[in-house]
Formats: sequence, C-alpha cells, structure tokens
Amino acid sequence: MFSGMSQGANLKLGFLSQPLTGHLNPMTALARELQSRGHDVVFIGVPDIEAAVRAAGLDFVPFCENEYPLGSVAKRWGGVAKLRGLDVVRYTARELTPPLVRAALEHLPGKIAKTGVNALVLDSLYRFVELVPMHLHIPYVQIWNVLHFDFSGSTPLALYSWPHDTSPEALARNFVGLQILREVRESMLPVAQSYAERSGLDIDWSNPAATVSKLAVITQTPKEFDFPIAHLPPQFHYAGPLHDNDGREPIPFPWEKLTRKPLIYASMGTLVNGLNNVYSTILEAVGEFPEMQLVLSVGGNFNSADMGPIPSNTIVVRSAPQLELLKRAALCITHAGLNTVLEALAQGVPMVAIPIGYDQPGVAARIAYHGVGEFLEIGNLTTQRLSELIAKVDGNPKYHNKARWFQKVLRETRGLDVAADIIERVFGV
Repeated sequence: MFSGMSQGANLKLGFLSQPLTGHLNPMTALARELQSRGHDVVFIGVPDIEAAVRAAGLDFVPFCENEYPLGSVAKRWGGVAKLRGLDVVRYTARELTPPLVRAALEHLPGKIAKTGVNALVLDSLYRFVELVPMHLHIPYVQIWNVLHFDFSGSTPLALYSWPHDTSPEALARNFVGLQILREVRESMLPVAQSYAERSGLDIDWSNPAATVSKLAVITQTPKEFDFPIAHLPPQFHYAGPLHDNDGREPIPFPWEKLTRKPLIYASMGTLVNGLNNVYSTILEAVGEFPEMQLVLSVGGNFNSADMGPIPSNTIVVRSAPQLELLKRAALCITHAGLNTVLEALAQGVPMVAIPIGYDQPGVAARIAYHGVGEFLEIGNLTTQRLSELIAKVDGNPKYHNKARWFQKVLRETRGLDVAADIIERVFGV
C-alpha cells in the first residue's frame, strides 16, 4: 500500500500522454474507464490536446504553455511527415522528444502539487517523465499505446519488419537491431540526467530499465497478436485494445456519397503521412477495382493537388470517422499504426499494410504472421504490387476468416477492463 492511499479508496489519477492522436485515443479511453469506476481523473498536457481530452469528458490541466503554445504540436511534428524508416525515429529522438521532456520535467511537479494527484498513468514513450513521480515518491504505471518493445532480443524490435524467427542467425540480428535504442536513448539522456541530479535521484543509467515502472507496464497489444516472447518482465501485462468507441471529437463525412459497393478504407495515419507517391499509388491501384469504393483519408500534411486524377469510385477527405467507416469496410489499406490495425481487427476487417516508420514495420510483420493481411515495404511500393495484394487479401477467404477470429478474441478480451483492473490492483484499490 502506498502512502496517502487506503484500501478501497478512490484514486486521484493524473494521465500524461504524448500529444499525438495515436497515443491520445487509447489513453483517453483508459482514463474514461477509470473515471467511470469512481476515480478522480485529470489529464495533464500541452494546450493542443485540450479539445481531444474534453471531448472524452475528462478534466484537463494545461502545462508547458510557454514552450508549447496552441498550434505548436502540428508545426513541430510536421517535420516527420515526409520521412521514413529509422530516419523518423532518429528525428523524433533528436529534435522532438528532448524539448518536450525538458518542459514536462520542469512543470509537472507543480501541476501534481496543484491538482493533488496521488498516482500517475504515463505513456511509455513519454520517456523519462517518470523521473518526476520517482522524485516525489508517487506510484506510477506505464502504458504502451504503440507496439511495445521487446528488449530481450527474442523477437525483432518493433521498429523492424523482420519476421519472427528463432534461428541463431535471426536472434543475432535481433540483438544488433537493439542498438538503435541505445542511439535514441543517448539523445535524451542529458535532459534526464540533469533532472535526476537536481532531484537527488540515484539512477543506474547503464540499465535501460532503471526508470521503468516496477508496478505495471501495460500494452494494448493483445497477446494473440504478438510474436511469442520467451521471457517477459513480471510487471509486464497484455491487456488488449484500449478502445471504447466513444469520447472522440466528431468528424464530418459525406455519408451520402457512399454506394453499395464493397468499401476499402485507406489511411496513412496522422504523422508520417506526407509521402505523395503513397497516395497516388493507392489511387491508381484501387482504380483497377471499379467494383469497389475507396475512402482515402490523407491527413493534414499532404497537398491533395499533388495527388493526380481521382477515380470516380473514390472519396478523398482530410480526416475521417475511422471507427464508423471500418464497420462498413471489406478491406483496410493502412500504414500499420497499432490503433488502426486493432480497430480494423475489432471489426473483422483484413488489411494490406504499407508501413512507413515508428512501430509500423513491427505491426505489419504481425499482420502477415497472423494471417490477417499482407504488407508491402514502402521501398517496394508500386501500383502493380499493391493491386496484387488487394486482390489477394480481398479475394481469399482465409484473411477474412482470420480477421473475424480476431474480432471474436478482441470482443472477449475487453482490454479496457483488463488494464483498469491491473491499475486498481497495483495502486492498492
């Protein structure tokens, strides 16, 4: 039991998330679940996330307003839009994460004191923010909103699309692949070490897990969708999708333009979504299937004027009500972002993936491994190859059947309940 908490007491929970849609959607859903159980929940974040948090029916407390005024997130993260592969990871670690974490470490202690928060739920990729609760002796858990990293090397790191393989050669390759994490960590260490020194924290910086929560690390990836990992830390928990189908800002859509044709929903996500050739290739490939209709969501980092001719069976939008469209879809063309993939599986929709960066290659590899679709490396993307995969996945019942199997699994898994139960248990409620 932690100081300041008594058995059965409600929690005053503080949530912190990376200010990005793919992180905010699962974190706000989990916050809503815990709030529904009678706990006081406050979301602490930069001003740009306020609308999403309030749409979820949650209290919001801004911080880092001077460093991150309204509009700054889109401006700063726009730099990754046209990157790909490990360049996306390196740019994020070098240019985006250090100033965000520096500001958070400066202002979070004051917000915790002001709000009376007595426990924290942290985004695992909001790296080193956990130093604050460590300093203040406040319990914290961490959530993997993206595909979690396997630090053991028994499976490929999520940043790679390598298949699961237990041969000595593959395991050696996996260990080599982990070196990118050392590179990424080095770019953020000065910020973390400076705060730890000022706060009197004694951290073993040679141990990458030194600041990881000892209570619980929860991933929204279902165990059934992962590669088999031989050894997991005792505090690591699979939960399942952190989705509740509610609490999101409404997105207008021309529903009257949908026909009775089988629907393909395509989206390259909200971050690394500015590569012109990807959208033009999708349009050309789906144009070869006039018996189907395409809804293509292009995001805010792409100029649709560069897209070229738009086939008559296509609706192009900046943003789309993804959950509602997936309920109607026969196939999803995706960047293999974890949230989109889990939402597609929750509706029993098979996929063709075009991973671009971050954890997308690892998610795409699992799509193929579990038979719910196929993927195509961005460097090998052509109209012909994409058309072949669309025909293969849509025309073969095995992909649809496996996707529907996952739909049943996810319905029974109830990821929000699992995650909330774990959090209550480790916090002594």
